[in-house]
This record gives sequence, structure tokens and C-alpha cells, in this order.
Amino acid sequence: MFGLSILLTTLISLSPIEEDSIRTERLDEVVVTSNSARQRIQNVQTGAEVLQIEDLTSAPQLFGEADIMRSIQLLPGVKAESDASSSFQVRGGTSAQNQVLFDLAPVYNVGHLAGLFSAFNDDALGAATLYKGLLPAQYGGASSAVLDITGKTGNKDGWHGDASIGLLSAKASIEGPLVKDKLSMLVSARRSYMDLLLKASKDFRDNTLYFYDVNAKLDWTINKRNQMFLTFFTSHDRTSVEKMTDIRWNNYTTSLRWLHHFQGDSYAQTTAYLSNYLTDNGVDFLKMNLWYKGHIRQMSLRQDFHLSSFHLFTFPLILKAGIQTSLYNVKSAEWQVLNKYDKEQRRAWENTAWVNGTFNIREDLQASVGLRLNAFSPLGGSLYYDIEDNGEIGWYYNYGKNEIVKTHLTLEPRASISWQPTSQTSIKLGYARTSQNLHALRNQSTSTPFDRYTMSSNIVKPETADQWSGGFYMMTPRQNYDFSVEGYFRKIQNVLDYKDGKSFSSEIEIERLVLAGEGKSYGVELCARKNSGRLTGWIGYTLSWSRTRIDGINGGEWYDANNDRRHDINIVGMYKLNDRWTLNAAWVFNSGQAFTAPSGKYQVIDNWIYYYAERNGYRAPDYHRLDVSAVWKCGKRKEERGRRIEKEWVFGIYNLYNRYNPYLINFEDSADGARTKAKQYSLFGIVPSVAFNIKF
Repeated sequence: MFGLSILLTTLISLSPIEEDSIRTERLDEVVVTSNSARQRIQNVQTGAEVLQIEDLTSAPQLFGEADIMRSIQLLPGVKAESDASSSFQVRGGTSAQNQVLFDLAPVYNVGHLAGLFSAFNDDALGAATLYKGLLPAQYGGASSAVLDITGKTGNKDGWHGDASIGLLSAKASIEGPLVKDKLSMLVSARRSYMDLLLKASKDFRDNTLYFYDVNAKLDWTINKRNQMFLTFFTSHDRTSVEKMTDIRWNNYTTSLRWLHHFQGDSYAQTTAYLSNYLTDNGVDFLKMNLWYKGHIRQMSLRQDFHLSSFHLFTFPLILKAGIQTSLYNVKSAEWQVLNKYDKEQRRAWENTAWVNGTFNIREDLQASVGLRLNAFSPLGGSLYYDIEDNGEIGWYYNYGKNEIVKTHLTLEPRASISWQPTSQTSIKLGYARTSQNLHALRNQSTSTPFDRYTMSSNIVKPETADQWSGGFYMMTPRQNYDFSVEGYFRKIQNVLDYKDGKSFSSEIEIERLVLAGEGKSYGVELCARKNSGRLTGWIGYTLSWSRTRIDGINGGEWYDANNDRRHDINIVGMYKLNDRWTLNAAWVFNSGQAFTAPSGKYQVIDNWIYYYAERNGYRAPDYHRLDVSAVWKCGKRKEERGRRIEKEWVFGIYNLYNRYNPYLINFEDSADGARTKAKQYSLFGIVPSVAFNIKF
């Protein structure tokens, strides 16, 4: 707090300047929107991707839906979980080790229909940056990567809108000034109508399959120094199969931000936000009768400072510092299996402080150094316990409500350095320690509504990761092309995995299901980009390894992680044929993913029992597909009742050559049980799509 007092004193003492000398545009949201080759050369942070929303949403997509989450999967070092998931994995981490922020509020489930669609409507997105492990000190809560998304703000000059209708969903948005040049709004909504199609069918009218999401944002310019933003986001899903399943989940976030500018480019930002993720599932088939609920609720107050009026020797120093306090309420599970009811729900308090400085050592040498301190305290009011070696509970602890059970302190240093030997090349090195106190448990490699979550406790320790990274970057003199190669090594401690033979519903006490161990991942990422001309795009290649070792699993030996894939290739191209037609294509190749298969089986009385020699000892077939799309603008913009109207058709084909890629590999016995065969299940073959968009 002493350091914070000094910081506040410095801010208050900054000499005031005349309002007339402050540019109005400085009060726009503090985001980076350029994605030029020069920026990639000059940025001191290694492993950071400042995303171009327009390019990402132009890539061909499943069912013709513009989807930022699936487009991110085309970047080097980033992998898709599966055909059915919009979640992504970065540098050997799982999607559960990422944090996705929308106007600083975390979103814990980023998919619709179990991941087929992104939870984010691209019409509501303004800018985004992906940090692949080497996080600046102002980011935390993730041991792998952070995707920081800023919502789009409404136009303060005039009213605009757009609408789109596709094969499975429709969306619309409107933006404009409530008070000209002072207060603007943006509202965007999307809904699928698959449930309406099902109701029209006699055989499926009792089934339900739909999603919707709504975004709203207010932007109020109070004066030339102060601006406030109010953001609201909600999404809802329901999948119901008659008398078999009823699965529901939804996200809700809201954030209120006050941005105040001081002298020069210095500012302070105060943010209060609420995030809520809820799942409610019922299953009654295959001899399983289960009703299951869970939730994650987070309330936070955050204060950021950005100071750019300092100098280190003769070079400018940019200093970022802040504090945050958060309350968590996590329901790991609440279920009823047949006539048995159980619930596990806990609360925690987290406090964080950080400082990060970016400065020049000399004209061609820039550095960024930061430090983050995290204090995570599980709170009483729920049962805590000790676990014996045999997995049984040895002792219960009943702490009073809001009594601190234990405090986990984590110190996280961050550092990056960039050397530019020429104006067209740079060499970067970096190190970051990150930690995570919210843990997700999965039976499979993809996220589902049946994931269970737990927090660091008297038994579970924070997950911590150390990553070292280095890279070489170059561009051509006119920035038409740029190239990069990055290598990384990542080591993680206290990573959790299910014990052999355990699943999410084996016990209500989640600490009885898991074991903690260590992991490591390493690899190299290569990327070549073409930035101008009729043809633009990129080619990316990743060579990587990801391994895990946990005492009590796989004999305590290292084994390939679920998401271990050796080779990933992404080729993305966008060709502007003329003013009316744009052609897009993306080819994806992934080598086979690791999975666990039985090595043999034996018979006990009338039952055949599988024998597993090692965890993830087998490989699925290689994955590859080609997606194409064409955008046809129906003529130039024209005036209709004084407004400019733009119309376009989007035609797409997902998986053009109809490759049946592995989604699930199951093992099926013969009628007498003596023989077993592996059977591959695929999710999609070729999928054509068409959508119509209108903007005014």
C-alpha cells in the first residue's frame, strides 16, 4: 500500500494542462487496432498477437458464421480442441488454462452448442490481443494464455446498423448517439432457429436445440478528461432430447469502467465487474440417471494506472500498475443420482497487485519488466477435509463463515527484451511466471457443460507455469511481407488430472478424484505473412511436444498429454478478385492427437475387463480439411431514403473434400466379447453454407 500511495501522490501532483490542448480522440478506448508488420517488429512483448478482427472473421467458417474463436485457432502456436469446439489451446496448455476477457470481465464458457459456435458475436467486437503465455504483469489468472477482447462502442455521430441471416442463425445490431457527441449505445443480438425447424418436424418436435446471445454497451464522454463505459453480455444455450437429456448453460457478465486522463498520455481506469457462468444438466439414458448443476461467480473491483510522463535517463518510461480484489463463489457440483443428493460449494477471496515498466536501454534496445503478487484465500462456511493415502476422507474441518482457511501467496516475475539491429529486424527474449487458482477437471480433451471446477484449497495448490521464449522477426522494406520464428519452453507445476478409473461423478468431493503433478511443453512456431496486394494471408507451422507426469498415474512416468500433437500447419488466403468479389480459403493439418486405448483385456466370470498399459499411448489418425468461401457485394453502396445501404452474400463450404476426421474413437466388443475393434466417429463431412448481410 505504501507503493500505491506514492503512485497516487505522483498522479495528483501532475501539473494540469488546458482542456483545449487535449485531443478528443484520446478519450477513445485504450486499445491497439493496428496489426502492421512494423508493429510486430517493434513490439517488445514476445508471443503477443494483436488481432485484426476483420481479417480473422473473413476466414471461412463452419455454417458460414463469422467466428473469432475458431479463427484464432488458425494462428501459429494455437490449436483447436476439436471439430466441435470453439475453445483453443496454446503452447501445450489446455483451454481450461486460458483466460478470456470481455471488457476485462472473464467469460468461462466461450462456446454455443457445446462449442460448435463461439459465444461472441463478431458485430460486438472492437479489438483483441492474444498473449501466448508471456503475459504483461497486469494480466493473471491463467497459466497458459490470455485473450483480451474489447467490445465495440457505438457511433457518436449517426445511427448505423446491420443484420445477417444464415442457415442456422440470424443476428442484428444497431448503434448510434443517444446524445450527439456525448453518449452512444450499441446493441447486438443473435439467435439460432434450429428449434423452430425441429418443431416443424413430427418426429423431432419434442426436442429443443437453440442458443442466443445479447451484447449492449454505453459510451459516455463526460468531458474531455473523463469517459465511462457500461458493458453487458449474456448468452444462453439449451439442448434437449426427449426423455433423454436436458442440458442448459449460460454466461452473464457486466462491467462498469471509468477512464480518467491526466497529463500527456497518462490515465487511470477504475473497473467494477460481475461474471457468472451456470450449467444445469439432466441425463437419463444408458443406465445413467443424473441431474447436475454447477456455477462460477466472480465479483471484482480493479484499479489500473498508466503513466507515460516519466523518463529513465533520456528515454521515456511507460509504467503500468494496479490492484484488484475479487470474491469467488464456485459450486463444484450439485447433483441427484437416483435418490442420492450431494453438493459441494466453496467461496474464496483473491487480492492482486502488479507493476510493469517498459523502457529503452538504448535506441535499438527495449525492455519490459514486471512483477505481480497474488494472494488467494479460500473461505470458511463450507466443509474442508484431509485425504488419506487410500483416497478416503481422514478428517473434516468446519471453518466459520468468511474465516480464512489458508492463504496461497504467488510472486510472478515477468520480463521481455527486444533488440532491433536494423529497422526491419528484431530479436526478442522473454520469461514469465503465471499462476491459476481456478481449476477445471475434464474426462476428455474438450470442454463440455459436464466439466467440474474447483479452487485452490487446503489441499489443492495454485497451478504455476514458467515459460521461456525467444524469437527472430523480419519484414521487407515496404512491409509487404513479414516472417517470424519463435521457440518456447514451458514448465507447469500442480497440474491436476483424474485418478485412474475416476470420472466427474465418481465422488462429490472433488479432491478425492484428482492427483497433482507436473507438465512440460516445448516447440517452435514459424509464420510467413503477406500483408498487402490483392492476395493477403499467412502460412503457419508449429512443431511441439506436451507431456505430463503425476505420481499414481501411468506408473509415475512421463506421458503425452491429451492435447499433444506433433505438427500443425495452417494456410490462410484472402484474394480480392474485384470490388464485388472476395475469395477466402483455409487449409488445416494436425498430426494425430494422443489418446488412451486398451492394451488387452481379461475375463472375470462373465465380464470382460480392459487392461491399460499406459496413459495416452496411442495416436488418432491425422486431421486435415480445406474450407473455402466467397463474398459477393451486391453492387456499390447506394442511397435509400438518405441512408447508405450495403448488401452482401457469403457462400462457404466447410471441409471441401469431405474428409471424415476423427472426433471420437470408441472400442466395441464382438457379441461373445472375445474380440475388440476400434471404431472412429466423425462429426462433419462437407458442409455448405450461405448467409445474407445488410449494413446501413
